[in-house]
Amino acid sequence: MRDLLVAAQTEESDTAREQTKAEQDVDQVRKRAARDQERLDSGAVTSPKDLESLQREIASLARRQGDLEEVVLEIMERREAAQQRVAELTRRVESVQAKIDDATARRDAALEEIDTEAATVAREREIVAGAVPADLVKLYDKLREQQGGVGAARLYQRRCEGCRLELNITELNEIRQAPADSVVRCENCRRILVRTPESGL
Repeated sequence: MRDLLVAAQTEESDTAREQTKAEQDVDQVRKRAARDQERLDSGAVTSPKDLESLQREIASLARRQGDLEEVVLEIMERREAAQQRVAELTRRVESVQAKIDDATARRDAALEEIDTEAATVAREREIVAGAVPADLVKLYDKLREQQGGVGAARLYQRRCEGCRLELNITELNEIRQAPADSVVRCENCRRILVRTPESGL
């Protein structure tokens, strides 16, 4: 759209120069005709042949002036069309730019919010990780790396929310019998399972 705007502005600029040149041509013809008319009216030219020649030239200049004025009108129409196109494209570019600016501002605000939340979560993680045995944190970090960022998953209604597979009865019985503080893992995805009252045990 900006390219179209530049093209329209160039066209408007070109027609403006063309109009100026055509108007100067009309002005030169008008001045010359005025000078000839002044000579004719002054009575300085007395020869009938010269008078006839001067009158023919004035008539010729009048026709020439009319032709040039037609050219000026045609150029003015083209320039006006170009100006309207420039105005329309300027409005469209400004409208799109406003949308871009709004989207950019919303993106920046969202990123700032995410950064703030990430910093808060990182601080909370440090506090929690400090209370967890080092070998368990090491296992969790290793699993996170292997499993696309999720090292532990909730066991919900007998289903691992990491791999979304339901555990079989043998696995569930083993988890039921495991002490509350022991680390249990999903047999399918190997993630650490987090037991809750909704685990279905």
